Amino acid sequence: MSKPKRAAQRWVCQACGAVSSGWFGKCPSCEAWNSIEQELPPPNPGERPAGSSVVVASTDAQTQVDSQPRRPCGLAEVDRVLGGGLVPGSVVLLGGPPGIGKSTLLLQASVGLARRTGIVLYASGEESIAQVGSRCARLAASHKNLLLMAEQRIEEVLAQATDRIRGAAGQPPLGAVIVDSVQTVYSTAQDGLPGNITQIRAVTSQLVAFAKHHGVPVVVVGHVTKDGQLAGPRLLEHLVDAVLSFEGDEERATRLLRATKNRFGSTQELGVFEMRGDGLREIANPSEAFLTHREAPAIGSCVTATLEGSRPLLLEVQALLAASFGNPRRTCVGVDPIRLAMLMAVLDRHAGLFVLDQDVFVNVVGGMRLSEPASDLAVLLAIASSHRRQPLAPGTIAFGEIGLTGELRPVPRSETRVQEAARLGLKRVILPAAPKQAARALKDSLDSLHLGASVELRFARSVAEAIELGFA
Repeated sequence: MSKPKRAAQRWVCQACGAVSSGWFGKCPSCEAWNSIEQELPPPNPGERPAGSSVVVASTDAQTQVDSQPRRPCGLAEVDRVLGGGLVPGSVVLLGGPPGIGKSTLLLQASVGLARRTGIVLYASGEESIAQVGSRCARLAASHKNLLLMAEQRIEEVLAQATDRIRGAAGQPPLGAVIVDSVQTVYSTAQDGLPGNITQIRAVTSQLVAFAKHHGVPVVVVGHVTKDGQLAGPRLLEHLVDAVLSFEGDEERATRLLRATKNRFGSTQELGVFEMRGDGLREIANPSEAFLTHREAPAIGSCVTATLEGSRPLLLEVQALLAASFGNPRRTCVGVDPIRLAMLMAVLDRHAGLFVLDQDVFVNVVGGMRLSEPASDLAVLLAIASSHRRQPLAPGTIAFGEIGLTGELRPVPRSETRVQEAARLGLKRVILPAAPKQAARALKDSLDSLHLGASVELRFARSVAEAIELGFA
């Protein structure tokens, strides 16, 4: 009788997840030192039992989707980023730097789910039940359907969740499972310490299998490294259905929630919160929070309208020019430095303002980032205002894409941007010239909202015209 074949040894890099047949001091893929560890092959599960899979026609799949609607968590900003709430059977990964408020956000979302959908099992591998309970009391996030457990074994967490899927007599069914965090939970079927690549893969695979089999949404927390990347292999992000990023600045109380991956919704939506002593407060109108209210216009400042998914945001762009001693510096916060260099070249060539020999500092107020080209015109006008040492006219807002030839190009959803500006009291809008039909449609939409008389639209075809209108 021949001996059974011995499984080949696998050596896995803990930094990038690359697999090799032997040990290396330096990973051939990511060149990280001393990051390769041996991974034991999983036991042979044997043959799959016949008839264990279910095949459904695509025409009948919609019926299953309609019978399992999304589960809102009660936080409108979180539901906005998710696309309306948690999808049954989905796995969501929430990442963010230490101390940003991930656990606070999840507890506030958990109590909202517990009030609406049923039992929420919150498993913490980092804190004791007393610690989590004290935070619940501080956040006023206690509910009889919110169950807490301090456990690091994933098998025990899933066993407790399975026991509550159907619910006991008089008990609601299981609505969601939250694991905080995936780097502190381990599987007894695998060797190694919690947080290594083998354990992360095993734990995440079990959570995904549980969510898909029982139709229960699962939310896991992921640690973030010093360079801002989610710790663990990239496989972790591929296994889950949605990846949320919770960002913020230690010097500000504002917190931003974004989706970098979402199989069931858009990745362009943005959730805005304010951190307070009693937890996170939703900011329903971020434009008012980001704009600086002044009695008189400031030199080097211009307001622009940008889009974050379906939401228009008004942000203030500030620019400062100073004499350069040596090589001119370009310092940007919230603006792409390459695009800034292009705008300065256009300003020099097509507007007659020579600014290439000066130090230029550009900042977006509130710690936000301007990524769409529609903010080009506001950045350029802020630089021109600082160069001329003259403020823009009061109540001015500008948006539009700038080409290398100095022309202004229309941007999408101008109507939404103008309406948001008028709602916040900005009455003078500088925007790219559009065809007559588009300009007439924009004015008609403002008239239908009774804003046509209060908003002055100034169309410009070139950079030179926009600067002339801005300071006229």
